[in-house]
Order: sequence, then structure tokens, then C-alpha cells
Amino acid sequence: MKILVAGLGNMGQSHALAWHGMDGAQIVGLVNRSPVELSDGLKSYPLFADLETALAETRPDVVVIATYSDSHADYACMAMEAGAHVFVEKPLATTVADARRVVDCAERLDRKLVIGYILRHHPSWQLLVAEARNLGGPYVFRMNLNQQSTGETWKTHKALMQTTPPIVDCGVHYVDVMCQITDAKPVKVHGMGLRLSDEIAEDMYNYGQFQVVFADGSVGWYEAGWGPMMSEVAHFVKDVISPNGAISILSGMHPDSDSVEGHTKVGALRIHRTSGSDRDIEFPGEPGHQELCDAEQAFMRRAIVENIDLTRHMSDAIMSLAICLAADESIRSGRIIEL
Repeated sequence: MKILVAGLGNMGQSHALAWHGMDGAQIVGLVNRSPVELSDGLKSYPLFADLETALAETRPDVVVIATYSDSHADYACMAMEAGAHVFVEKPLATTVADARRVVDCAERLDRKLVIGYILRHHPSWQLLVAEARNLGGPYVFRMNLNQQSTGETWKTHKALMQTTPPIVDCGVHYVDVMCQITDAKPVKVHGMGLRLSDEIAEDMYNYGQFQVVFADGSVGWYEAGWGPMMSEVAHFVKDVISPNGAISILSGMHPDSDSVEGHTKVGALRIHRTSGSDRDIEFPGEPGHQELCDAEQAFMRRAIVENIDLTRHMSDAIMSLAICLAADESIRSGRIIEL
């Protein structure tokens, strides 16, 4: 397989390294609009400044898109029209209409489209979902990811917030977990947020939270904030509660809330049942960030080789995005958004 990777930030280079180490795959090009410092394993590959030129010159089988969110939809469609299957980082797009356009393109052209929901490939998170479903609903979901970002990470967050607030960029991961557990349609969303820095645009906010109600009666809360003012106390809360008990992530949080490695770690789960029986499940050998990116790209390859039906995968990505965008609309309008 010939692989082209567009966007060479942290995620893009990790995905490129996954293909770099995969038998039967050959990276034919890397794309970044500006000069970039490459990892040692990537320095020998051709570097392009724009995707259109790279597609024409390399004719890849697979394109990995890890650029800023506002380019995801156009780049994904461009790559599929050029004959490639596509892996695109979350969120799939910045509007529901654009997300549907990408999915429609994949279905029309018979291309595989995989969205970068990294937690779906993490054995600890897979077990969390399974154990929560075993408890039975309806559910209360309490989840957040606040990041006390400074220096280069705050610079990256400010760049992301030119188009995408934290509750959308990070929120799609954890809303996807909620949706996997309840498997019910969302009904309405209510959000609130606040701009806590003069370093971001006046029409953007770097702290937000929202509540979502599902058709089965389940309710979810999600909170996300970026910036040097954020607290690192209780910055990583992951609880699922049902009439029969609760399941919670106990540990695994990185001491620095803006650490990429810390965002996927579970460390240990506590499963509490109303019968009074509690048990903890430890995960001493959890995969790291690069191993998870390796797993994502291995799934991408398997989806192509085995012709895996990705219909539900794509519709799930649209649903989690729709919830987070409804929260953004609620924050901006001051209204509860019916879905």
C-alpha cells in the first residue's frame, strides 16, 4: 500500500510512524503547509507543501489526514476523488453537513473511511464500555478533560481554537464513549461556556460544558477547557453510573493535564455494584500513544484488506460530532438544542 500523510503535528507524525513500521506499506509522501521538524524515522520521505500536488505525484492508496479540523472535509473528499481510502483525525468535520458530505463521498466512491477515535482501539476503554453495558441503563455519564496548557501546547490550542472549541475537539471522543454505552439516540443538548483569555478571538471560548439527554433517559455531562488558567484538580473525571452501580476510572492520569500520553490512560477501573461488591481492575501494561496510533492504522489496513463494513463506524462519528456541535450552538445561542 502506498501511504500519504497530510498534517505533521503530533498526531500526524505518530500515524506516519505507524505506517513506517508496517510490513507491506510504503510512505510515498508527507504533506505540511509550513516547515516542520520531523521524527528521525520520517526524514527520508518526500515532503510536499500542498495535498493536491502530493496526490497527483504520488497516487496513494491511503491518505491519512491529520490537519486542522476545518480542512478535514475538503481534504478527505479530495483524497477519495483521487482514488484513495482515507483515515481522518477527529473531528470528522466542523459542521454536520460537511461530515455527511464526507460519508456520502465514501459511500458513492466505495472508499474506506476511518475516523480517528483512538479510544475505540484501547483495550482498557473497550473494557470500560463493556462493563458499563453489563450494568444496564439508563446511565449518568460524568466526563471531562481540562488541560492546563502552556508554551507550545497553549500555542497549539490557540491555533485549534481558530475554528474549533475544546468541547468539540476533545468532546467527540468521550461523547462517542457515551453513545457506545447507551446505544440510544440523543434528544437534546444544553451547553454553557466562557472565554477566559484575551489571547483568543472574541467569538471563541476556551472553557465549555454541556449536558445531553438520550432517548432511553440517560443523561451525560462533559466539560473541557484549555489554557494556562485551568485547574489541574479533578481535570480527568470519567464516571458511568446506572441503577445497578457505577464504573469509574481510578488512576492513570498523567500529572500534567496537557500530556497526550495521559489522555488515554486508564490505569485502573473500579466497578461498584449496589449489592455492595466492589472490584478494581488494574491495567499495568496499557499501550502508549504510539502503540494506539499503530493500532488505528492497523485497523485502517484491515478495513481495506478484509473489506470491513464501516457504515456504523461512520454514522457513529456523525452522531458524536452532532452532539458536540449542538452544544457549541447552545453556548452561542443560549438555547437548548433539540436533536
